[in-house]
Amino acid sequence: MAVVDVSEELKSLASTMTSIEAVLDLDKLRADIAVLEEQAAAPSLWDDPEAAQKITSRLSHLQAEVRKAEALRNRLDDLGVLFEMAEEEDDPDTRAEAEAELTEVRKALDEMEVRTLLSGEYDEREALVNIRAEAGGVDAADFAEQLQRMYLRWAERHGYGTEIYETSYAEEAGIKSTTFVVKAPYAYGTLSVEQGTHRLVRISPFDNQGRRQTSFAGVEILPVVEQSDHVDIDESELRVDVYRASGPGGQGVNTTDSAVRITHVPTGIVVSCQNERSQIQNKASAMNVLQAKLLERQRQEERAKMDALKGDGGSSWGNQMRSYVLHPYQMVKDLRTEFEVGNPQSVLDGEIDGFLEAGIRWRKQQEK
Repeated sequence: MAVVDVSEELKSLASTMTSIEAVLDLDKLRADIAVLEEQAAAPSLWDDPEAAQKITSRLSHLQAEVRKAEALRNRLDDLGVLFEMAEEEDDPDTRAEAEAELTEVRKALDEMEVRTLLSGEYDEREALVNIRAEAGGVDAADFAEQLQRMYLRWAERHGYGTEIYETSYAEEAGIKSTTFVVKAPYAYGTLSVEQGTHRLVRISPFDNQGRRQTSFAGVEILPVVEQSDHVDIDESELRVDVYRASGPGGQGVNTTDSAVRITHVPTGIVVSCQNERSQIQNKASAMNVLQAKLLERQRQEERAKMDALKGDGGSSWGNQMRSYVLHPYQMVKDLRTEFEVGNPQSVLDGEIDGFLEAGIRWRKQQEK
């Protein structure tokens, strides 16, 4: 790479870094960290475990944000020195090291820039993920389970906590539906671009004649509700059913009727939870999911009104958003962004950051 080219690229990257620092507002983050550190040091912190968890989690996240930005700025500054050394010494090894570091820094800047695009009302929230098998019979149920594993593996790769609220298993294989939470700041903003219909094309392992099968699964991403959210739920409009939790193949996994299903009669929304041993805990978790769904419904109604005023026609980008093709060729392609990967197994193993980043950038373009 020519010296002039390197100099111009480093200037461009430095400009991008400055923009990122401005959006992140590092001074404000440091001030917020100071306040949270004071709260975390209070002797009475763990008198309210839930509040304490939020404080320590928020503190850890902000500290990580600042450290990441500071480290990237230092790497960018050091990169200029490294290229100067390579030029002065005319050393191919140092030049190769500098170019490799330039590639890594460029990638890290792209990732951090994507984070600054998450500025929606609920983007900072944790995410509730709901996956359901759609058309395709047993293949769709199997695909829904693969998607559940994909998102859980993605969260695991990033060190994010998860909690499965409910999984309804299909009779032959796979799952009918599942609901779980991803416990990380900005999980909702990041994963919200995954909402829509996912399509799988493959030779069905459940077809005796080895025919190609197309199956579908729906993904819904919701922000976790907080105390500040106003979602009025009239208890008289709820139907609460309790039942015995079950595992794969209908096998009972609980000896008591602790699983809870709540139906919101006016909207027909049904939610359930079976991950806790206590019926009371399961009802509380199910109510959280119901509140999240009602909050999203409220947001969609408001958005539809705005779209009608703007003459948008209410078109949605959420349907048919990604194809996973395993036969006759191997490819996963996002139908909105055109981003594609030729290794479906790596995607199903949780390597979806490229799709997430492309989706976030695409969404930002649509908002302009």
